[in-house]
Amino acid sequence: MDNQDKVIIAELTKLLLGGTAHISLQDALKGLKPELRGAKAEHMPYSIWQLVEHIRIAQWDMLQFCRDAEHKSPKWPDDYWPKESTPANESMWAGAISQINSDLDEFIELMEHSDIYQKLPHGDGQNILREALQMADHNAYHIGEIVALRRILGNW
Repeated sequence: MDNQDKVIIAELTKLLLGGTAHISLQDALKGLKPELRGAKAEHMPYSIWQLVEHIRIAQWDMLQFCRDAEHKSPKWPDDYWPKESTPANESMWAGAISQINSDLDEFIELMEHSDIYQKLPHGDGQNILREALQMADHNAYHIGEIVALRRILGNW
């Protein structure tokens, strides 16, 4: 890996972790009242829990797609969004956050040990760079929705 690739991966890592142009998931959730995890605001179709779980599922899917040629993605859109607006328990909430963090760490490690420009042989033109940009964009979009929802719910 040459120096230019290292610079690009470092910039992608910053983008994925948030805190530069976008708030991180941890900061978006900091201070969230537990009773608001499942709250829905008027004219909003989902709760903060549903957004967190959607981020978890989609990010996991992108990671698995990059690592495993045999991976089968969940059915879109049904399997990417939880039906329940509230996590069943504290363990489910903590587990979702933990998986988001660990999957993100694994994806960053994958970038650091891969040719991010090489087409994935089981895809239709995707490479790890494209998946990294998609993951960062997707996460930032939904993290922004979490912030907006918290503001609407008066907990920001």
